[in-house]
Amino acid sequence: MFDFGMGELLLIGVVALIVVGPKDLPRMFRTVGQYVGRLHGMARQFQNAMNDAAREADLDDVKDIGQTLKSAMDPLGSATNAAKDYATRMQNEMMSPEAKAKRDDQVKAANAAATTTEFTPPPPPEPAPEPSLAPEPAQTPAPEPHSPEPKP
Repeated sequence: MFDFGMGELLLIGVVALIVVGPKDLPRMFRTVGQYVGRLHGMARQFQNAMNDAAREADLDDVKDIGQTLKSAMDPLGSATNAAKDYATRMQNEMMSPEAKAKRDDQVKAANAAATTTEFTPPPPPEPAPEPSLAPEPAQTPAPEPHSPEPKP
């Protein structure tokens, strides 16, 4: 912030020593240090207040955006539900009575299967066939068809 070099600080110290005197110089430096500390504390408090205000403003903006999105999604959700209902109605109207009965039976069976808590174990595996001890008949390889050799 302040760009003081070593020579400038030495000059300020010499002037302070002449003006204040050697007896009161330590007390003056202590008082100046306290004031500088208070200024730093006030600056830190101001910075924290500004950060909090910015954070609250951002959170309020985020909440407002969330509410806007939620209210914008409500019509989309109701429109989607209406389209699904319409498609289901049309499908039911186009379905033959036999197909409706078959679908209702499948729904009932699926609901019944979902509500049953009975466990049925899987069937045991089929036993493997026993190998026979008789020798297998020998098979002769089929003759390969004759192909003419390529000419060089």
